[in-house]
Amino acid sequence: MTPQEKEQLIAEFYTAFQNQEAEKMVACYADNVVFNDPVFKNLKGEEAKDMWRMLLSNAKDLSVTFSEVEANENLGSAKWEAIYSFSKTGNTVHNKIKAVFEFENGKISRHTDDFDLWKWSGMALGMSGKLLGWTPIIQGKIRETARKSLEKYRAAKS
Repeated sequence: MTPQEKEQLIAEFYTAFQNQEAEKMVACYADNVVFNDPVFKNLKGEEAKDMWRMLLSNAKDLSVTFSEVEANENLGSAKWEAIYSFSKTGNTVHNKIKAVFEFENGKISRHTDDFDLWKWSGMALGMSGKLLGWTPIIQGKIRETARKSLEKYRAAKS
């Protein structure tokens, strides 16, 4: 893939995200894709794809923007922002994310998102997140809850 084709694929992924078209998003992923972010660790293949399906199926007022899409011979990157109401509290979250991509056979093979989980927990969870969101206990609980939600979604799907 040329760098331009990689940039086009990244833009296609985020345009589908903006339009809440999960199947178009996951079509950009290789079958063996690996996804990581501060909440979801080491999701592979269908598990990574189902994370996006789950997140979009729960999205009520999601707004996504993306910018600074770049690629070279080896990697791609983008910045993106999501604004939404966190389902468990109703609090508004404005998350700013830096994404890095690797590619294989014309698809995204590795997708790593990076954001400040403490900042996110403050927005999503309110005062408890602001005060304790930096602690390994709270961050672990966030990851555990997200993992259980994904497992429940996947079980209901099959």
